Amino acid sequence: MTFDASTSGSKGTSPKIVIVMPAYNAANTLEDTFDLIPEGIADEVIVVDDASLDSTLTVASRLDVHTVPLPHNVGYGGNQKTCYLEALREDADVIVMLHPDGQYDPQLIPALVRPILDGSADMVLGSRLANGRAAAIGGGMPWWKYAANRFLTRTENLVLGVSFSELHTGYRAYSRQFLESVPFLRNSNDFVFDTEIIVQSVSFGLRVVEIPVPTIYFPDASSINFRVSAVYGLKTLGTLVRYVMHRSGLRRAPFLQPVRRGPSIKKA
Repeated sequence: MTFDASTSGSKGTSPKIVIVMPAYNAANTLEDTFDLIPEGIADEVIVVDDASLDSTLTVASRLDVHTVPLPHNVGYGGNQKTCYLEALREDADVIVMLHPDGQYDPQLIPALVRPILDGSADMVLGSRLANGRAAAIGGGMPWWKYAANRFLTRTENLVLGVSFSELHTGYRAYSRQFLESVPFLRNSNDFVFDTEIIVQSVSFGLRVVEIPVPTIYFPDASSINFRVSAVYGLKTLGTLVRYVMHRSGLRRAPFLQPVRRGPSIKKA
């Protein structure tokens, strides 16, 4: 990928791209996912292991990655918090979240970061539904996940005043400015973290774009079962209620309160 020369990094050089991989029991897919990352696209890859019960850490030790082993399980959202803090500490200008379970194609990372590099976006979403229902179902997305995704996305679009094809993708890229602007550390430690950070992007007036990505489902590609998905859906609706109440002044939501900016998080 050719970088835009007009885009400079945090130190006045080429933008530093860091890929973060929030891992939990990903021993069977981590190495294959890592091997598909386009050569030269990232300056660093960080794997944060959420106290996996399998050999994820052993697999990670064989790869050219920076590994952060968490001493106990903190959940998907808590893992992301560590990922982003570590990336910011490593002076990242663009941060890509890549699931190590193989559900998202690493070959699309150049397309995912391009809108941030050219200055047209603060956050980029890889939408599995941009090409319609047939593409999603044909890629193996269970019908109930498709239906729930469509219902929740339409509800969020209506409440937030946006018009995205999917707001429940885990394939995302952020600018450094985005992560320093939204109080993501106040978000949930579970899966609804992903919804909260999108609501934050709208509340803080940040630019979000989406690109189409293929749907890839297989037994090891997702650990979210029907029960977890149902709880996640209810929490997503609850997040929207909190947003509406905050916007109307009825009840302030801490995760939507302005950030008190301190020193930039960088490696000493």
